Amino acid sequence: MKSIAISGSVRQNVGKRDAKELRYQGQVPAVLYGGTTQTHLSVSAADLKPVLYTPDVVFVELNIEGKTVKAIVQDAQFHPLTDLVTHIDFLELFDDKEVSLNIPIQLTGTSPGVKMGGKLVQKLRKLRVKALPTNIPQVIEVPMESLEVGKSFRVAQVQLENAKVLNNADDTIVSVIMSRALRQAEQEAAKAAKGGKKK
Repeated sequence: MKSIAISGSVRQNVGKRDAKELRYQGQVPAVLYGGTTQTHLSVSAADLKPVLYTPDVVFVELNIEGKTVKAIVQDAQFHPLTDLVTHIDFLELFDDKEVSLNIPIQLTGTSPGVKMGGKLVQKLRKLRVKALPTNIPQVIEVPMESLEVGKSFRVAQVQLENAKVLNNADDTIVSVIMSRALRQAEQEAAKAAKGGKKK
């Protein structure tokens, strides 16, 4: 799992005015929870970019005034107009405590249905997974080799070691449907075959 080091400073004041001043200085107000106590801190907005603007799951090595804790971003709030991050929640991780995370799905291989002209429809881009931090997968691979036209790959078919998928087992991740072009080609082929029989 990818890990990024970020430094944080404990906030002495936690009011709105203090938060506004921090943002003006390029800092983001943050809270670290999950341990015995909550810690209010501030982190650099620039340091957060590789953590927030990526589809990957990233662990954060959070150095708070000399003490390092392992965490993940549990929630991030953005300004509605500027899209700049305004607040962030970190969840402290423990090796013996399970955590739930959204893990990106990666389609692998080639679908024979798509090769034939079928249309690929991906319904889910991420799956909610519960596991110990050391067992969290970077991505969930979904093989496409068995997907003919009209076939689907469901959540129940995902196999993970030492991790549990929390999504509904019946939910479709990806399917291959009949495209308009393929339907037309099949209809034309059927018409041609009928015409051949009449002769």
